[in-house]
Amino acid sequence: MLFELVENGVLPGRYRLDNFLGYCNVPVPKHDYATPGPSISGSFHSRFRQRTVGFTIAYPPFHRPGDTLPLLLVLHGYLGSRLNSGLGSSPARADAVKVDGRVLPPMALVTVDGGNGYWNPHPTDDPFGMVIHELIPMCWNRGLGRPRQGIAALGVSMGGYGALLMAEKQPKLFRAVAAISPAIWTSYGQARAANPGAYASAKAFAWADVVAHAPSLPDIPIRVAAGIDDPFLPGVQALKPELPRGARVIIASGCHGGPFAAQQLTPSLQFVSRYLGE
Repeated sequence: MLFELVENGVLPGRYRLDNFLGYCNVPVPKHDYATPGPSISGSFHSRFRQRTVGFTIAYPPFHRPGDTLPLLLVLHGYLGSRLNSGLGSSPARADAVKVDGRVLPPMALVTVDGGNGYWNPHPTDDPFGMVIHELIPMCWNRGLGRPRQGIAALGVSMGGYGALLMAEKQPKLFRAVAAISPAIWTSYGQARAANPGAYASAKAFAWADVVAHAPSLPDIPIRVAAGIDDPFLPGVQALKPELPRGARVIIASGCHGGPFAAQQLTPSLQFVSRYLGE
């Protein structure tokens, strides 16, 4: 997928060189897993996206549909989908990872098809509105993410950017955010040159500029991780001083996504799980 991003102009060609030189190779810890809980998949017609979208809800070990649980919204990256959300495995398996021999505090994971529009509103496709006004209420109706249990957001690349955007625009809805290798541009011109479909206009970019709107997150725990050789690192560096005090920004060896995302996934899951539940 990363080479496709280069070919589509979303990532610069430097990624090829860094990958060839081994800069993208970072150690990925091996994990043990509990027996995953069940998953359910379905679809609904989205008024906001003006099409049918698919979703998957994964339940944690020892839980099943009908249980009341916290909710983790997982947003996929560019060219991804609910089936390729950046978790490196199925949502149920990610939800069953063990840390120091124990599973994470129980939470359901939901993934959904958001298209390639960077999780912000477009004239004929609004994945932001779909998540906020359709997907999350559907999960509430299933007993997931209700106020006492809470909702967190996590994503990789475009999904990491989307997780930050969702929380900035709905700060009372989310309890925590984890963004891995977030795809952040610092200007509309930069974004349009790399990916003309990311934003509908300069006005749309201004509305969805996560650096400019970072002060909207005063009470939300934030964890952002990016590789030192990530082409989106300048965006993360611009974001860092704008985040609320206490936000964690990790810049370590690695490139965009790939092994770096796999390395950062479990710490990110641990981070958001601390702020969910009663």
